[in-house]
Amino acid sequence: MTVEIPESHRDLLQRPIYAVLTTMMPVGQPQSSLVWWDYDGEHVLISTSLERRKSRNMLANPKVTVLVIDPANSARYVEVRGEVVEMSQNGAVELADRLTQRYTGKQRFYGDVYPVERQAQETRVVCRIRPSKVNADAIFG
Repeated sequence: MTVEIPESHRDLLQRPIYAVLTTMMPVGQPQSSLVWWDYDGEHVLISTSLERRKSRNMLANPKVTVLVIDPANSARYVEVRGEVVEMSQNGAVELADRLTQRYTGKQRFYGDVYPVERQAQETRVVCRIRPSKVNADAIFG
């Protein structure tokens, strides 16, 4: 069963706000990375390459957390706990390009963010994360 992100916080998913992706290292220690991300209405989408530590962590243990904090109000956030249900090369470069446009205003991931030659050196994937629990906002007082 997929848990939906509340409508009240969907704007955080549509703006170019960096997320913190937390995965688990083989020794059980958390590892966090700043990532660009997207939401397709069902899954959180992360673009990365299989050669990265976070990918190796997700392959070994698919349980992850994604945290996005509203830059205008740090008490407003969305935390998505879930499981990586797919890591696929299908559409991976297209997602990287779409995220490049959203986060930088440039057109291409390979060529505008990373050198074109880098594409042959890594295996770009889309990580699809199915939310199992969503938390929103800190409550103070």
